[in-house]
Amino acid sequence: MKHSIRRRLVAAVALAAASAVALSGCGSSGSSTLDVDAPVTITWWTGQPEDSHRLLVALAEEFEAEHPNVTIDIAPGAPTTDDLLQKILAGFVGGSYPDISYAYGSWAGELAASGRMQDISERIADPAVKWDEFPTSGRETVQPEDAVIGFPALIDNLSLLYNKTLFDEAGLEYPTNDWTWDDFREAAAALTDASTQTFGTAYPVSGTEDTTWRFWPMLWQNGGEILSADGATAAFDSPAGVAGLEVWREMAVEDGSVYLDQTGEKFEQLFVSGRIGLLIDGPWLFYDVIESGIDYGVAFLPGTDGDHATISGPDIWALFDHDDANRAYWSAELIQWITSAEQDARYSLALGNLPLRPEAEERMPEFQEFLATYPGVEDVVANFENVTRSRPTVQGYTGVSEAVADAIVGVLQGQGTSAEALAEAAEAADQALAKAR
Repeated sequence: MKHSIRRRLVAAVALAAASAVALSGCGSSGSSTLDVDAPVTITWWTGQPEDSHRLLVALAEEFEAEHPNVTIDIAPGAPTTDDLLQKILAGFVGGSYPDISYAYGSWAGELAASGRMQDISERIADPAVKWDEFPTSGRETVQPEDAVIGFPALIDNLSLLYNKTLFDEAGLEYPTNDWTWDDFREAAAALTDASTQTFGTAYPVSGTEDTTWRFWPMLWQNGGEILSADGATAAFDSPAGVAGLEVWREMAVEDGSVYLDQTGEKFEQLFVSGRIGLLIDGPWLFYDVIESGIDYGVAFLPGTDGDHATISGPDIWALFDHDDANRAYWSAELIQWITSAEQDARYSLALGNLPLRPEAEERMPEFQEFLATYPGVEDVVANFENVTRSRPTVQGYTGVSEAVADAIVGVLQGQGTSAEALAEAAEAADQALAKAR
């Protein structure tokens, strides 16, 4: 999922290297039979900023040392992760797409429909892969329809972060895992102070998936669904959807307790700087929060009738097919190795990300160090018990997301009613789904 740390600009030198890599080694004819000892070059677009990209480069060099016949051309691939999809789609046309690329989970359906992906279903059936160690949300995201198009690259979930200092100053009790949305709304109103430009909470109204996915938990908590059972039509324009969106409309329009971030880039840093009391966000923010020194806590999302359903936004290592058995084999081998518990403990935990294989990694010393470094992360891990559903990976989901995001943006800015906006979004979503079929 889109996270602030992944949206930082990559250095211009890295981008130039990515452009050079994009044009090399991607369009050649390949071997139809596997020869694991044959020299092979694979291209890897990491989609990462400098700190995490540097770690992956070091791991790639280790892999090359263990497998001297393998050369890994590794580069960020684009200025930001958001730019990777267009780069990949353009590469499909020109034959310059990579063997491996980071991808947001919300792109999975579109990538699967391209006909350019590997299907590693047979590989993951091997007990040695330990596929069941990945959380269900991660496994489901890389398996749109019947194909498994890669490995999970990142897992997370939305939790409730709060500023203890602001709560103390307002004389409020801290949030608990039993909070309701009424509790959330009342606290947000009490924490809002126009004189100090302090807001109770915030919502990104950038019109992207970052806007949309924050709405899905409230839909689910109210008993709603995103799509029909066959995935062919929208179902979010229901009383459940309207009830969920109304909570945010009332807070934003009537209470004035919501900072509406049109860029999607500012709201997290306002929380880090002590100007927002409550934030529905994920573990990617912990590094900045800890660096800032603010006193914070973590709880489950507020619930409806005891249902505290949240959402995980797994990202993926997408594996592409170039009709070359050797490239396909070694690209999958590399990512299987990178996402093993041993390597992930050195990569994800070092960056403050949640472990890809929580039950396996929690026994490792790196995990104990991780918990000590990032207080509250254990609450986010515990919050996986509330991840009971996944976003659809159907073709056309990106169109659904855009339609819902537009509806949320309008309603939270006082334009129209929740029912009207969601009904209009459903019509646009249905068109996107029909066009994708």
